[in-house]
Amino acid sequence: MKSGLFTFLFAMWGLIIVGGGIIVTVLGPITISGFGEFDLFIASVIKAVIAIVLVVIWILILSKIKNRIFKKEIKLQ
Repeated sequence: MKSGLFTFLFAMWGLIIVGGGIIVTVLGPITISGFGEFDLFIASVIKAVIAIVLVVIWILILSKIKNRIFKKEIKLQ
């Protein structure tokens, strides 16, 4: 049971670090021009939508990992 839990925690922290890196390096420099005073607002909305999609994907990945770990633990008992 402990190895499964450690695998899940390692995957969770790995996804947090990778996600933070993606957000900072890829989403940070995104700029939009051509909309006048709404440039900053539109860029922020785009960044927020992408960040929310990444969070949903991360949650789905962690859910799949958790399900595999617990199914394996149930089969062992």
